[in-house]
Amino acid sequence: AHADPHTLYLGSNVLFKTMDGGHSWDIISPDLTREDPGVPSKLGQFAEYSDPAKGKHRGVIYSIGPSFKDANTIWIGTDDGQIQITHDGGKSWQNITPPDLAPWSKVAQIEASHFDENTAYAAINRLRNDDLHAVILRTHDGGKSWQRDSNGIPDDQPVNAVREDPVRKGLLYAATELGVWYSLDDGDHWQSLQLNLPSTSVRDIVVHDNDLIAGTHGRSFWILDDITPLRQMESGGATTKLYQPETAYRIRRDNYTDTPPPPEMPAGQNPPEGAILNYSLASNTSSPVVIEISDAQGKRVRRFSSTDKLSIPTPKELNVPYYWIRMPHGLSGEAGMHRLVWDLRYPAPESLRHGYPIAAIVHNTPRYPLGQFVLPGYYTVKLTADGQTQSAKLTVKMDPRIKTTPARLQELFEAQSKLASAMDADFEALSQVRSLREQIRKLQPKAQGEAAQSLSSLDNAVSALEGAPGGSGRATATDSLGGLSGGLAQVYSVLDMSDAAPTSPQQQAIADLLERNEPIMRRWNGIRANDLAETNAKLKAAGLPVLDINRVSTATEEESEGDKP
Repeated sequence: AHADPHTLYLGSNVLFKTMDGGHSWDIISPDLTREDPGVPSKLGQFAEYSDPAKGKHRGVIYSIGPSFKDANTIWIGTDDGQIQITHDGGKSWQNITPPDLAPWSKVAQIEASHFDENTAYAAINRLRNDDLHAVILRTHDGGKSWQRDSNGIPDDQPVNAVREDPVRKGLLYAATELGVWYSLDDGDHWQSLQLNLPSTSVRDIVVHDNDLIAGTHGRSFWILDDITPLRQMESGGATTKLYQPETAYRIRRDNYTDTPPPPEMPAGQNPPEGAILNYSLASNTSSPVVIEISDAQGKRVRRFSSTDKLSIPTPKELNVPYYWIRMPHGLSGEAGMHRLVWDLRYPAPESLRHGYPIAAIVHNTPRYPLGQFVLPGYYTVKLTADGQTQSAKLTVKMDPRIKTTPARLQELFEAQSKLASAMDADFEALSQVRSLREQIRKLQPKAQGEAAQSLSSLDNAVSALEGAPGGSGRATATDSLGGLSGGLAQVYSVLDMSDAAPTSPQQQAIADLLERNEPIMRRWNGIRANDLAETNAKLKAAGLPVLDINRVSTATEEESEGDKP
């Protein structure tokens, strides 16, 4: 019972009640079914096979709707077409069956309102009468009068259940023989909520917190994560709107260290990882759609745009199957409802090497390295679209299973942030060095005299600076951009394995890497300011093109590598 969690009801032709977990039961009603429901006319010639010796066939209490407001109020529906109610815990019952509810109209499910003691909703299934019409009944006066509310649901979808949303009054969900529907206006109008749900018999639906759970007949159960947009949606036409997101939990993705099953093997799907950000557009827009997330101090954490260039990996970059990976998706500028799942991380640091871990999930394995996790706290989400700007608050909470203190989480965040900043700076410098060396190689055949000598000298200087990354069976990283970039990435990835502050050896490794990185960056800045300027002056004097460190290199980064089994 909703109003009394220690009470459980069981229906046969009478209603049973237990308050001790089923050790003892009390009968709290007379026979609530029809005394003589007759035989459904659609049985036709099969009606003669009934057995008069066994007496009349009676129905059963098929659905029970305890009140959410009063423990003594109970609604029941039978499979032979009766609806009855008690307001005194079963001492007396009133038959409130609508006059036009024919026998053997199964009251498949009856739902008492969360907001009003006199309101209830009943799903009527008339399959035994060879009637496929969708029938949903509603009362606001305790059953004195009923209205039929199934406008919008096709006539070939018998209804098995109807549920009221516990948060938004007037928001209803219906389960039919072919799918799921919803109504924003207390059942006056219904719209499909099918999405990717198979067209199959949905026997019941349950609202749990912010999720909608559908139980099907033979096609498993399905969960629609985050129905908060339905609770905020306006019943009129489409609007441009940023919906208030629900609380997000900082939970690490699955780390099951084995390859995933093949994609043809049936498997469940985990809820989205991170914050679910929903928005809608009133019409198609050609202007950029932008979502920005800022922390409590107003500092930008992440930015997404419909104009973002998506990095789609090529087969050359992969040594894992395509069906492993999570394909990047940008924001949409099309009219309608859209969803962005933010993984609660900062942008990924730049790295020479990328890969997909062996702890893979079919079609949902992200590319590593990932950005550092944000800290639990309050954030602002801002949508810019269709000439409008809207904001909403987002609360991020820690995985309740993790007992690391906020101060220790702060230490982890700061350590990763230092490493990520150094990785970005090294990657940018290394990209400029490689671009510079590529330009030098193209100019050397054309250069003579001082210009040629200057190019050769510059190339030697930046070649030593470039170096090569270590790790993965290679020699230990040396003091070079490439070597230190690889070392920074290795320590960063180790820190990202758990929600724990850096250990003393890790802190020492970080300090050592950052200390070795500083003179490397000073050398590069000196080469840019002096050696490059001198070489460009001699190239210009020789009538040759000058070198530009900002010119994009055609050299590709190293191939991505997944973890080796």
